[in-house]
Amino acid sequence: MAAVTKAREPDPPAAANEVVLRVDGLKTELRVEHGTLRAVDDVSFLLRKGDTLGIVGESGCGKSMTALSVMGLLPRPIGRIAAGSIDLAGVGNLAGFSNRQMMKVRGNQVSMIFQEPMTSLNPVFSVGFQISEAIRNHQNVNQDVAKRRSIEMLELVGIPLPQMRFDNYPHQLSGGMRQRVMIAMALACRPQIMLADEPTTALDVTIQAQILKLMNRLKVEVGTSILLITHDLGVIAKMAQRVLVMYAGVVVEEADVRDLFARPLHPYTTGLLKSIPRVDPSVGRKKRLHTIEGTVPNLLALPRGCRFSDRCPEVHERCRQEEPPLAPPDEGGPGNRQVRCWLHRATDTDD
Repeated sequence: MAAVTKAREPDPPAAANEVVLRVDGLKTELRVEHGTLRAVDDVSFLLRKGDTLGIVGESGCGKSMTALSVMGLLPRPIGRIAAGSIDLAGVGNLAGFSNRQMMKVRGNQVSMIFQEPMTSLNPVFSVGFQISEAIRNHQNVNQDVAKRRSIEMLELVGIPLPQMRFDNYPHQLSGGMRQRVMIAMALACRPQIMLADEPTTALDVTIQAQILKLMNRLKVEVGTSILLITHDLGVIAKMAQRVLVMYAGVVVEEADVRDLFARPLHPYTTGLLKSIPRVDPSVGRKKRLHTIEGTVPNLLALPRGCRFSDRCPEVHERCRQEEPPLAPPDEGGPGNRQVRCWLHRATDTDD
C-alpha cells in the first residue's frame, strides 16, 4: 500500500503537549446470552492537543468499543463501563456521566464520525437541517445563525455550492460528499476531540485520500484532536502520530508511529504489517498476501496465557501459561513505548 511508504505530511504543532483526553484502566463489559464478555480490558492511553492517536486491529479486537465507551454510546442495556476513567479536559470523568449529561457533551466537546454516513444521517431531513440542529442543540443561537454556520461548515469541508447543498437530502449526495457532511456536523461546534471510526472504509481510494487530507487540514484549522479507529495501517501511517495496537480487548503494543513501522515488537503487529499489499518492483507484480493464521479468540473463552498464543509463530511454553504485562521492552529503544509480549520481557518483574 502506497500510504505506508509515502512520506508523511508534517505533523501539526501541538500546544505544549496538553492532554485533552486521559483514559485509564478502561474495562467495558457486554452481557450476552452465554455470559459477560470484556470487550475492552484495562485499556489506558493519552490523547494530546493537536495530535491524532490511531487504534488499529482486526474486527472484534475492541477498538470500536473503546470509542463507543468514550462517547457514552454503548448498546443498552447490555453494555456498561465496569471500571476505569475517561477524563476529558475541562469536563471531568465521562465514565461516571449519566446519559443526560453525555447528551450535553456529545457533539459539543466530543463528536464522532461513523463508518457509513447513510446509517448515521437521517434520510427524511435535509443535511443542512441536521447540521443546524447539532449547532442549536449545543449553542444558544437562533435558526438563521445556525443556518449560516451550517453553510460555512459545508464550505469548510469542500462541498461545492454549499447554499444549494444545504437543502439536499442524504440520498442526493455521493458517498464522499455524505462523509464530508458527517465531518461538517462533527466539527460544527468546534469540539476538543473528534472520534473517527473507520471513516473511509466505504469509499474508493481516490475519495479516501481526499477525506484523509481534509481531516488533517481541519485538525489544524479547527484545533481538534482526533482518535482514529481503523484496521488499515496505511491510514495510520498517513494520519497518526501515535498508535495503539489492540487484540482481543487489550493493547498489545503502543508506540510512536514511526517507531512502530520501523521496528514492530509484538508478533501480531508484525503480522499486520506483513499483511499490507505491496507491489514487488523487481518483478512488476503483487506478491502473495501474508496471512495471520487462525481467528481472534472468543472473549468468553480466552486462552490461559497470552491471548495471541494460539496464532503466534513465535509462541513458547511461558506464553501459554502466563499473560504478559503491557510494559516497556527490556531491550530498550525509543522511550514511551510498550509491548505485551514475553519475547521482550526476558527478566521477571513484579508487574
